[in-house]
Amino acid sequence: MSLALSGVDLVHANGQPALRGIDLSIASGERVAIIGPSGAGKTSLLRLLATGLKPAAGQFELLGVAPWSLSGRERQRLRTRVGLIHQAPPLPPRQRVVTAVLAGKLGQWPLAKGLLSLLYPLDSAGAQAALARLDLADKLFQRCDQLSGGQLQRVGIARVLYQAPDLILADEPVSAMDPVLADHTLGVLCADASRRGVTLLASLHAVELALAHFPRIVGVRDGRIAFDRPRAEVTQADLDALYANEQLRGDLPASPPVAPTVLNIPRC
Repeated sequence: MSLALSGVDLVHANGQPALRGIDLSIASGERVAIIGPSGAGKTSLLRLLATGLKPAAGQFELLGVAPWSLSGRERQRLRTRVGLIHQAPPLPPRQRVVTAVLAGKLGQWPLAKGLLSLLYPLDSAGAQAALARLDLADKLFQRCDQLSGGQLQRVGIARVLYQAPDLILADEPVSAMDPVLADHTLGVLCADASRRGVTLLASLHAVELALAHFPRIVGVRDGRIAFDRPRAEVTQADLDALYANEQLRGDLPASPPVAPTVLNIPRC
């Protein structure tokens, strides 16, 4: 089991509830998409799973252990097994792309090797191979502040591909990309998870991308899980209820998409 939550609540520092009564289990090797309107709690859930936030109540296991029963050092070692993809990757503007990608291994390398790699890239070939999978091999030695938002997101994904973690958590990883590039990039990410047999959990605004790439869909609304189903069982009624009061537009396939089919897509 990659992760398991039972009766988990999360409360923001200002006392505002973020998640309520979350029950969720994801087995090793599963690919799961989280969808829901803005402010539903998707990002809060991913931050909790990455141990960036501590639950206020309930039980939480990550990669076979209860992270908040560990010492700080043990929890930090656990985090090296988790790859976190941010919607806006926290990359220093003046940092070169090769250094940003190689940073994926900093938690696994000895301290001296990590510090040396920050000064002189120790595995440029490995970084370039990860970038090549996302059509960015030619950006290896460019500075991050010379890239577009979509390119920066792909650099963040390349860093996690290079890291090769046991669990990948992706928070809106393709939001700055055009539809064709977003589809291709998610395909690369899902193929990597499938090839290595690791778990991938991603929050997505684009419902059609979630259904195209993920066998299991979890709908989140108002800090609660609204539904948790195989994608073939997600209905228009599920989506209408999930995105109630949101503007409806677009088309959504009702089952795993091989060729386009028509349903109304609620978008955030």
